[in-house]
Amino acid sequence: MADHNDPNAVNSIFSDIAISAADLYDFFGFPSADTDGGEKVVLALTFASIPSTGVFDTDMLYRMQISGDPRVAGPGDDENTLKGLLRYFDALKEKYLGPTTKASEIRVTFDQSQRATVKFIGFPGGSFSTVVDTNQVRSIQTPDGYSIKAYIGGRDDAFFNDLTGFFRSINYAPQFYHVPHTMTGSRELKIPKTLIELEGNHLFNRDPNDPDWGYHGKKRELPPGPLTWNGDKFARDANGNFRFVYDGRDCQAGININAIILEIPLRFITTAPERDRIVNCWGESWVLKAADKIETIPDHPFWLEHPWALIDAIKLDDELKKYKLVDTDGQPFADAALSEREDNRQLGANNFWLAPHFIKRLAHLGWGFGPSITALGLQTSFDHDNSPVSVHKTYSLVTAAFPRVKKTLFQRLNMPDDSWNPKGLDIPLRRPFEIFVPNVCAIDMDTTGTWPYGRRLEDQVATRFLSMFLDHTAELNGKKYHIELLNDQSLWDSAPIEPKTVPNPKKNDKEFLTDFPYLAEPWQ
Repeated sequence: MADHNDPNAVNSIFSDIAISAADLYDFFGFPSADTDGGEKVVLALTFASIPSTGVFDTDMLYRMQISGDPRVAGPGDDENTLKGLLRYFDALKEKYLGPTTKASEIRVTFDQSQRATVKFIGFPGGSFSTVVDTNQVRSIQTPDGYSIKAYIGGRDDAFFNDLTGFFRSINYAPQFYHVPHTMTGSRELKIPKTLIELEGNHLFNRDPNDPDWGYHGKKRELPPGPLTWNGDKFARDANGNFRFVYDGRDCQAGININAIILEIPLRFITTAPERDRIVNCWGESWVLKAADKIETIPDHPFWLEHPWALIDAIKLDDELKKYKLVDTDGQPFADAALSEREDNRQLGANNFWLAPHFIKRLAHLGWGFGPSITALGLQTSFDHDNSPVSVHKTYSLVTAAFPRVKKTLFQRLNMPDDSWNPKGLDIPLRRPFEIFVPNVCAIDMDTTGTWPYGRRLEDQVATRFLSMFLDHTAELNGKKYHIELLNDQSLWDSAPIEPKTVPNPKKNDKEFLTDFPYLAEPWQ
């Protein structure tokens, strides 16, 4: 979810990488409001509209993996230790990779006439295949008598986000400069992550004489160096206000995507819907090996370099053996922010190997975002030793990173109100370590499916992701911090910062539809 330009093999932000149909953009999943005939779940996988909007690359295979599971509790508060966390990840690994556990799946391919072959594999009612027209709402009848709504075609990009602001926050050179993918040392430069501009950071601070720099593909030549920053304070304007790295504009406004959108009866997914209240799902893109595309990903990867290769070598059928995995999409920013877009970290639900890396990466991000949050007068969940400015710090040892990020990992993320839990059930608040490992969209059917209990189209997940670095035990105006706090305009109105905007736009460039296929129609 929310990993445009990921992995690096299809990262068109690089000056020498073209936009690819293998670049997954988002995975949305939420309970349908239409319960006529029983509960249903909406799944939507979006990706680059290549070769064009509503026209699909015939060398691609798109895959959704789906598993209905009971709601389970994570480790108790008495196990908030590194050893307890790693033990929890090991237990999950056995659950997802054990011989008795196998997700059902949906595969979609396209022929030269642009009709889509849709295969349903491993569902309780049996496997079957059908062919549907693209760019039209269709009803697919299953062998066990269920009806699945399907739309496979072009739509408006449902991701509304200030991507340039995010890249400014992590000092990501390819967004602002002409950087080829081969210059691996010139991606995230060794400059602190930050929500506030750093004094003297001329490589990335906003240029008032060039306001569109970094937006709409406007880039500069990379200077000879040094590509570092040697300051010691946040930047302030003439009035003493900090300078926000975000300006809140929607970088995806007016952009189309292609999408696979399905509305599926819960009883088609599981024979025990009363027990299996969580629908775990994720998306994948695979490209035909014979097409000779995306050459930086090998056709036959060595498993030590690509851990998923060992698993897939065991379970690939004859069809999948003709393809190679390119991209996976589950949780928003699990890949783009935490996996750093690396090609060999596209693991989907099998991302248990990355758990130690996630701890170190979160600590690295915390040294940037934590001091920024403190400077704004808010409390942070990250232990940054009261640093007055963001720090660039990386970790080689999990044991060194864990104490810094422990509270961030284990804190329960407060919701802004109770609307997410319409039945008033005893559903625990989610914690970051539960959200990102495994990398799946975990749709709770007893909730509205708003993030992190799924992902609804209207969720501003980028701003909610940042809220993990807030201290959710703290209070503001008598109310505990929550995942929507940074999306509250009144907070920024009173903050010593310019511009006074929420980090990301609050709504999409087009209104979403109230019924299937829910995503807005594409721009002409």
